[in-house]
Amino acid sequence: MEGNRNKFNNEKAQEKVDQAESMMVNTISETMDLYGVTPSVGRLYGTMYFKHQPITLDEMKEALGMSKPSMSTSVRKLQEINIVQKVWQKGSRKDTFMAEKNFFNYFSQFYGMKWEREVSMFLVSIKKAQEQLNEVIENSETDETLRERAKLDYQQLDDAMIYYHWLDKLTKLTKSGEIYDYIPLEDASERD
Repeated sequence: MEGNRNKFNNEKAQEKVDQAESMMVNTISETMDLYGVTPSVGRLYGTMYFKHQPITLDEMKEALGMSKPSMSTSVRKLQEINIVQKVWQKGSRKDTFMAEKNFFNYFSQFYGMKWEREVSMFLVSIKKAQEQLNEVIENSETDETLRERAKLDYQQLDDAMIYYHWLDKLTKLTKSGEIYDYIPLEDASERD
């Protein structure tokens, strides 16, 4: 009798753990999708997050029902944004992988790379656009209406540059971990 009750309790407990993990995998997938990571790659990261040992591509394939080439591509994507690492397993010939478990490291890597790319793209484009606008502004033969429009555009880009220089500083603070000097981790653990 006691054995049956334990078996029933363990089955219920297993079901609750599975449901909790599944709910969080879906949430991780949805939030990563907000930032341009496909849902399938997000589900892979979420699934790996709840694996407490390194796992192989075959194990990932079995857990998610994805093809091995698709799985391999997804793992590479996660490696590119530095939230999954290949790890060496003694006695194993297969590649094994672990997800980043520390969300502060995840935050620094993921957002740092995204913001760095955005800053770089915008600052280069702003510089080129302002050079072209400046040619219009300085050409006395240009129609006055076009010159005024070019001046307004130039000023708007100057204003945008203030933001992108600020974002560049935030990116550097985030990637270096210095952001935590301004927003200490212990403040983050305080709950309402």
